[in-house]
Amino acid sequence: MSNSEKIPSYPPSRKSDQVDNYHGTLVADPYRWLEDPDSEETKAWVEAQNQVTFAYLGEISAREKIKQRLIKLWDYEKYGIPFKEGESYFYFKNDGLQNQSVLYTLKTLEDQPKVLLDPNKLSEDGTVALSGFSISEDGKLLAYGLSTSGSDWQEWKVRDVETGEDLQDHLKWIKFSGASWTHDHQGFFYSRYDEPNEKTKLEDVNYYQKLYYHKLATSQAEDILIYHRPDEKEWGFSGGVTEDGKYLIISVWLGTDPKNLVFYKDLTNPHAEVVELIQEFEADFSFVDNDDSVFYFRTDLNAPRGRVIAIDAQKPGTENWQEIIPQSAETLEDAGILNHQFVVDYLHDAHTQIKIFDLAGKFVREVELPGLGSAGGFNGKRHDTETFYSFTSFTTPGTIYRYDMVTGKSEVFRQPNVDFNPADYETKQVFYPSKDGTRVPMFITHKKGINLDGNNPTYLYAYGGFNASMTPGFSVSMLVWMEMGGVYAMANIRGGGEYGEEWHQAGMNEKKQNVFDDFMAAAEWLISNNYTKPAKLAIAGGSNGGLLVGACMTQRPDLFGAAVPAVGVMDMLRFHKFTIGWAWVSEYGSADNSEEFQVLSAYSPLHNLKPGTAYPATLITTADHDDRVVPAHSFKFAAALQASQGGDAPVLIRIETKAGHGAGKPTAKIIEEAADKWAFLVRVLGV
Repeated sequence: MSNSEKIPSYPPSRKSDQVDNYHGTLVADPYRWLEDPDSEETKAWVEAQNQVTFAYLGEISAREKIKQRLIKLWDYEKYGIPFKEGESYFYFKNDGLQNQSVLYTLKTLEDQPKVLLDPNKLSEDGTVALSGFSISEDGKLLAYGLSTSGSDWQEWKVRDVETGEDLQDHLKWIKFSGASWTHDHQGFFYSRYDEPNEKTKLEDVNYYQKLYYHKLATSQAEDILIYHRPDEKEWGFSGGVTEDGKYLIISVWLGTDPKNLVFYKDLTNPHAEVVELIQEFEADFSFVDNDDSVFYFRTDLNAPRGRVIAIDAQKPGTENWQEIIPQSAETLEDAGILNHQFVVDYLHDAHTQIKIFDLAGKFVREVELPGLGSAGGFNGKRHDTETFYSFTSFTTPGTIYRYDMVTGKSEVFRQPNVDFNPADYETKQVFYPSKDGTRVPMFITHKKGINLDGNNPTYLYAYGGFNASMTPGFSVSMLVWMEMGGVYAMANIRGGGEYGEEWHQAGMNEKKQNVFDDFMAAAEWLISNNYTKPAKLAIAGGSNGGLLVGACMTQRPDLFGAAVPAVGVMDMLRFHKFTIGWAWVSEYGSADNSEEFQVLSAYSPLHNLKPGTAYPATLITTADHDDRVVPAHSFKFAAALQASQGGDAPVLIRIETKAGHGAGKPTAKIIEEAADKWAFLVRVLGV
């Protein structure tokens, strides 16, 4: 930032005298009033902050050119992976700039597709999104969930596939749930919460989820309660009907920890009780398929990188469990059965490998993928001999392939046409040592032929939590950054699932500092290897990744030229008091516990800002309707950072209206936000 540029004049943020006592330690919380998103004072503050932010961004001459390039590049056909139910195929497609992708159906792959559901027609501005769907086994009925303005709350309806007409069914107060049809096509299982207080539904804590069966053509009030636990308010339930229609498999989750219980109900017996199969929260058990009473699971029990086991519900004792596919050096992410074979999705150093095994666990072959990237799909029924998958990398837009399970051949089914030449770019994977010597992978992508002179504007991104793996993927937004000469680096830091549950656990609770150390070590590696320098380095992340950015910029403000935390968890002492925040206690710990309070307060971004410190240029982004990470986190952090800033770099907060945590966000809003982000970095990093 040039010395001649004046710092924006920030709106005043009132300081209250709120002080909390945590186990004998007094902690001030002067911006507590910003936790109420509906108060007139908060609304006025939001409006005033947005005026400052958008005035600043509006002055950047490069912004309009960046936006137009984003629009031009974004305007290409994007295909989802086709799947089959009954006699029909289904897939999603976006013509290019549509705010929401459209669901199509067709009888054969050569037919002209027919629109089944176009979410773009449900609102003028694209803020109503399809947030879940389930098609009956005969392919004739579609149950679908809608989310408004990015909220996690969903309303579900049912549509006749043939006529495209909606039936009378209408279900509400659904969150964190799919739908699973019974094989008589008369109804489906789903999970919901009790109706919340209308005024505070975006902040209230979500407890006591219940699993129901909804029979078609009946009111929600008549739905049959299948399972709930009044004694366990934090338990959530996910019900899925097995492919043979005989069982309802109930996965019981507790917070975001990947450990779950497994119960089941025999659907062939109307009087069958729910049976508890896995009764301890000690590992992850993901149901794969079944042979009658023999259930196959992907689990990390005694195998942190995953394996496939078989449990016979008739002989459920652990001594009778069978290992089908043992743990390997790679991380076993997912498994399914097609053509009476296991198709297994592995992560090898954070990129996809697909392997096929027979039902006894004997290796058959590896699927040849087009390169180093991420593949997804391979869905279908156990007798299917064809399936579809998508492949993407940092320089390969999502391409859909048809795969023949018999011959092992892949052929391109749909390939997007994007206005750029992939050969102009290169990706490499490097491994760097973290503070404690741990070897961490990082992908680096940029235009070929850049000079390693330490002057390249660099965008370093990571997540580092909740067992989530960061893998290669194509992004129009990133392409625009690289076209401008930017370097994109993605670090696979601890807390994620790239190397299985051990990698995850090495970055949670009292070990969370490892995550920040890994990220800062990535920054130092990029600097010492002459990719960039602190003044040209931006760090970014969203949600838990926003926490990452907030923690690193408060711990090492000298290391970065810019910070872009999106929808971040910034108040680590109060995060568990809002919506689904309590569910993250298994990941972070809780300030209600005196020892965990010490850990959390040591890195909580909001509580580690030091007045008079020169912090990097910061663009905080959030949304007024985020009911996952409530916007109070970003609001309070912005107010505190503006008050603490001792340098001349701007501190701005961009508050999206009629939007939530990110899911279902319309294309138009995504493009505007990307244009603002790159314009901000062009200005503050001197791109």
